Amino acid sequence: MAEAVAVTVIRKTNPGAKNLPALEKMLWGGTLMLIVDHIISGELTWRFPFFTALGQTGGWDVMWHEMLAVGVPMAIAVTAAWAVYALLKSRKSVKYQTK
Repeated sequence: MAEAVAVTVIRKTNPGAKNLPALEKMLWGGTLMLIVDHIISGELTWRFPFFTALGQTGGWDVMWHEMLAVGVPMAIAVTAAWAVYALLKSRKSVKYQTK
């Protein structure tokens, strides 16, 4: 979600970034799906402290570890997939411009 917020801010302040809307949609879509997954699995509740891990002793450490071990690699994978998409799209546009 942090990367999605950062990309949204960058896109809004830099109107010339033509491939950023795709990354933004991928990141916000993934964020929404993770929120739904956490609600379904019972890891996220509607009352404080919202994350069930935070209601347990040592829960913050477990949650922080999961964010670093799972969340960061997921964000990197989505960004890498977007980078391949952007590269292929730019090559395709160059190919059509030279004809």
